[in-house]
Amino acid sequence: MELKTDLLEKGAIVQRDRETYAIAPHIPGGVILDVNLLRKIADVSEKYGAKALKLTSAQRIAIVGISEDKIDAVWEDLGMDKGAAVGLCVRSIKICPATHFCKRAQQDGLTLGLELDKLYHGMELPGKCKFGVSGCTNSCAEGWVKDIGLIGTAKGWKIVIGGCAGARARVADLLIESVAQEEVLPLIDKIITYYKANARKHERIGMMIDRLGLDTVKQGILG
Repeated sequence: MELKTDLLEKGAIVQRDRETYAIAPHIPGGVILDVNLLRKIADVSEKYGAKALKLTSAQRIAIVGISEDKIDAVWEDLGMDKGAAVGLCVRSIKICPATHFCKRAQQDGLTLGLELDKLYHGMELPGKCKFGVSGCTNSCAEGWVKDIGLIGTAKGWKIVIGGCAGARARVADLLIESVAQEEVLPLIDKIITYYKANARKHERIGMMIDRLGLDTVKQGILG
């Protein structure tokens, strides 16, 4: 019997049984403003016999236990973009509610995070890359263990790089503090541009920093 593997072009991840798959529709920031979307996900999951729905760390709802012959039909019925759950790319941009909803927030992380999602979600890179955007130093989006973390303070945005919560766990390094909202996107572009130009294949930002040195990386990004 042929061993089944992930189907990257279908956004489908093979499950432990090696027979069924999980898919994760993209829900930017995990924010759903129209409850009908939840109903659609539930209805489609029921229609195609999903075994479970799973809330993921990337702020998505994974539909688990779909047979291979039903994957295309599930996506067609959902009418949603695929979440970038696998591959060498920007996997996710995790966003806290920030000033839209949270009383502790110092900065508008939701607006900024959704802009970053539009620009970078799924972008191919030398290695996998995750963002965390938090409106205050409680860092609910876990920026200190993301490749690129943005943390709101009363003086602006603190930007950290090189974090990872995976097999080679690493706390991010501080890149710069007190960045105004309008200055964040150009700076993120510099980070991504530097990473593309200097990282080796499969090398995450933190691994690149460890190889090149933090001072070298900071100078290359900030000039």
